[in-house]
Amino acid sequence: MPTAPAPVELERPETREDVRPDVPWVTIVWNDPVNLMSYVTYVFQTVFGYSKRKAHKLMLDVHHKGRAVVSSGTREEMERDVNILHQYGLWATLKRDT
Repeated sequence: MPTAPAPVELERPETREDVRPDVPWVTIVWNDPVNLMSYVTYVFQTVFGYSKRKAHKLMLDVHHKGRAVVSSGTREEMERDVNILHQYGLWATLKRDT
């Protein structure tokens, strides 16, 4: 009499790793009472290579809205950007983009 193979239970390893794609991080520059608007525009052009028009628009966002996202990328890249902006005397932070 033929017999059927017994069912085999396989253990699935529990993984709790975050498998979401690498969500970009952003660098935010905040308005401050210290730096001139022309200086902030200059810094954006120098650090990021933005055109005068784009740098000016971002500076106006900082001035009128209180902040502007000036770059995005990996966490390490944004930490570098924040560090550079701090060296220029700007108030900057990074956060995970949602």
